[in-house]
Amino acid sequence: QVQVVESGGGLVQPGGSLRLSCAASGFNLGTYRASWYRQAPGKERDLVAVISSTGGTTAYGDSVKGRFTISRDNFKNTVYLQMNSLKPEDTAVYYCNARDSWNIHIYWGQGTQVTVSS
Repeated sequence: QVQVVESGGGLVQPGGSLRLSCAASGFNLGTYRASWYRQAPGKERDLVAVISSTGGTTAYGDSVKGRFTISRDNFKNTVYLQMNSLKPEDTAVYYCNARDSWNIHIYWGQGTQVTVSS
């Protein structure tokens, strides 16, 4: 059974840090490009960060560059998002996405809530 499960969300004060995890099962995440998206209430789902299957290439949305870092451990079938210097505008549900090279198999997690507030 294919599953993508995010974890690590929560409530954090502005300037704080969180580390999100995306654990895959039922398929080899190491052959998939992985991304983190986020969706705030009333807004569209936006791309936050993407990482190639090997981890050799990463890219970030402009609003998180220099603060967030995407990484992966293919032995653990897991992708991470380290979020530092968090701001209230980072508040959103964060989703993990995995897709193969041909965009045939695309998997989403259920999301994890991140709330940045004092």
